[in-house]
Amino acid sequence: MTEEAGARAIDALLAEERRYPPQPEFTARANAQADIYDRNFEEFWDTEAKARVSWLAPYDSLYEWDLPYAKWFLGGKLNISYNCVDRHVENGLGDKVAYYWEGEPVDDRRVITYADLQGLVVKAANGFRKLGIERGTHVGVYMGMVPELPITMLALARIGAPFTVVFGGFSPDSLSGRLNDMQCEYLITQDGAWRRGRIFDLKKNADEAMEMAPTVKAAVVLRRGGNEIGWQEGRDHWWHDVVEHESDDPSSCPPEAMDAEDLFFLMYTSGTTARPKGIMHTTAGYLVGTSVTHHYIFDVKPDDVFWCAADIGWITGHSYIVVGPLANATTSVMYEGLPDFPDRDRWWQIVERYKVSILYTAPTTIRTHMKWGPEYAASHDLSSLRLLGSVGEPINPEAWIWYREHVGGGRTPVVDTWWQTETGMILITPLPGLTTLKPGSATKPFPGVEAAVYDDHGNEVPPGGGGYLVIKTPWPAMLRGIYGDPERYQQTYWSRFPGVYFVGDGARKDEDGDFWLMGRVDDVMNVSGHRISTIEVESALVDHPEVAEAAVCGRNDPMTGQAIVAFVTLKGGKEGSPEKMTELRDHVAKVIGPIAKPANIVFTPELPKTRSGKIMRRLLRDVAENRALGDTTTLADASVVEEIKERATVTPTED
Repeated sequence: MTEEAGARAIDALLAEERRYPPQPEFTARANAQADIYDRNFEEFWDTEAKARVSWLAPYDSLYEWDLPYAKWFLGGKLNISYNCVDRHVENGLGDKVAYYWEGEPVDDRRVITYADLQGLVVKAANGFRKLGIERGTHVGVYMGMVPELPITMLALARIGAPFTVVFGGFSPDSLSGRLNDMQCEYLITQDGAWRRGRIFDLKKNADEAMEMAPTVKAAVVLRRGGNEIGWQEGRDHWWHDVVEHESDDPSSCPPEAMDAEDLFFLMYTSGTTARPKGIMHTTAGYLVGTSVTHHYIFDVKPDDVFWCAADIGWITGHSYIVVGPLANATTSVMYEGLPDFPDRDRWWQIVERYKVSILYTAPTTIRTHMKWGPEYAASHDLSSLRLLGSVGEPINPEAWIWYREHVGGGRTPVVDTWWQTETGMILITPLPGLTTLKPGSATKPFPGVEAAVYDDHGNEVPPGGGGYLVIKTPWPAMLRGIYGDPERYQQTYWSRFPGVYFVGDGARKDEDGDFWLMGRVDDVMNVSGHRISTIEVESALVDHPEVAEAAVCGRNDPMTGQAIVAFVTLKGGKEGSPEKMTELRDHVAKVIGPIAKPANIVFTPELPKTRSGKIMRRLLRDVAENRALGDTTTLADASVVEEIKERATVTPTED
């Protein structure tokens, strides 16, 4: 690679010129007004923390920055459960709906007010305490999307017991690894979870995991599926036996006064090694960061109905199904099942039924709806929607446009948000009512956040160039380290560019100062000396009117270093052909240049995705290189990747 190419780090090839300025009527009522970007860093976080959080004792200093470790709101005491529930009831909002819950089985619904939620949380906290859970006890949580999951999290927060929520689709090995790393003494789980009309046996997985996790001495099991389960007397306890006979009087279980920097939870995320990373999030900074971002980015009003269509097993659910919305006394929708059960219009039924006004979901899910077609959304009244959001990975411009047109009726802002498990809160995002939206761009850092794009040598890349995204200043909800492994924390996030947080994503900054995320640095392909982002090639493919989804990876090539392999799903379930392959390759060349033409295109009806909706590009790289497949336990449907292997006869092209 030349010095110039090395300094540039990642080529920025894709041009997107469509612009959507804010509508004046939206701007007039927006939570964020024009002066928000002019606010001083310290004033912003200090003012917001005092306005949005009820403190049991005020903090002495705003933050302390002993690189790479930050502490926020030092000396302050508070309780997240109190901030998310009790204070709203005390302020006269007890009758307000906290959650509209919809189970996967049709007509299985619950409406939970803030007063209901308070009683349920107090009962659970009392039951957990009698079982032996107390302040500082480590607890694992392995559940589906049922109301008892946020109830459990809030009850543990009330007691002061740190927890880790493990996604309900993970294998026994994945669960036991997390229980062992955190040294959990208790596990909260359920008998079974609904998945596409059938019961998935969570307790069986939990039993296998507990056999490999010797620190776990008791399990609480919620009856949800009604399936037959194994039972170990003395260790296993039914939820209803532990919880239902307890007092729901808040005075029977006063919230613990937690220190600002007390551990709130661990969220495990995949590492480059087989060992997951236990990301540490603490109490005050996480609460402040999630509540402030939720208020401004989603422009939440008292009468809004907010639906973050993620799973609480991931950070998105922690931040924007549980803590952020509840801290802001928001009414949320929570759905147990999949988007296409029993039919592909299930989501739009839910939006229509509860008059959802704000919808927040992942680009992969949007592209899935694109593949199914707009008729499902068109068959329901979605006029209640006034704001759409995107989360999880960069969104292709065409998916952004489709989302706005077919879900938002061509009138709603779309906030394309960038953040990570490690950041705890959204860091780069439009602010609706202020930002001129650009399909595919997360636009600007949130107020109080300073970001930049660096080249290989740690120099800021000028506008138009690509490089590595970094964050230059601390923020309240940032990770406080990797649990039990400070050296790994330093090496992973702070060694690449000394003094700044290395995100691990590629990005470019345009002439307006707006950020365009270009995917994980690990996914950047080196083709004939050009460092090409997978997201740009994928966006070019999805720009074709017949393409619903695309995933791109590189494979080793003796001539070019790497060759681009694309995996493409066509709209309407259409099959590919050699002619269609040529057409799509030419389309990519037209949109972003000949250097980005895929060497091979594999047409497939589905792409391999995790149950959270992320495309598993690692497995596609295995297919492209004709290697044995890596771990497939987190896939929603493991058979998909086997079908792709059968279709993927990789053949070199002439050019």
